[in-house]
Amino acid sequence: MSDRTTHALGAAHADLMGVQFDSFDREREEITLRFHAPDTFITPRGSVQGGLVAGFLDEVMGWAHVWATDHAEAPLNLDISMSLLKPVMAGPLIGKGRVIRRGRKVIFLEGELFDEAGKLLARATSTAIPTPRPGGAA
Repeated sequence: MSDRTTHALGAAHADLMGVQFDSFDREREEITLRFHAPDTFITPRGSVQGGLVAGFLDEVMGWAHVWATDHAEAPLNLDISMSLLKPVMAGPLIGKGRVIRRGRKVIFLEGELFDEAGKLLARATSTAIPTPRPGGAA
């Protein structure tokens, strides 16, 4: 992992979610991140709390746009729509986020969360405003 990658994902909230950069496909504008849902995220039902699942999806969608703009911009969400398809359990997760369409005033993002076996657990879409990334390009 490069210094740029380590710095980019080193925020406290990313550390809490166990975020690790995996890859970025520039042509598809798609990022893959790995997460580790800790036991502290688990509800009495035995799965990750839904708002925390939304956090994983928000993270992967946001980083897709950041990487697609060479770290110059960050999305400011107007809305996020999420569907929980299967219970998200503690442990390793894989997130894929992509830019669906980017305009000067609005961007459309999509994210998916998978278990290690590749089963789709949750998906989300976001409409966001492109803004200068705090701290500038890394």
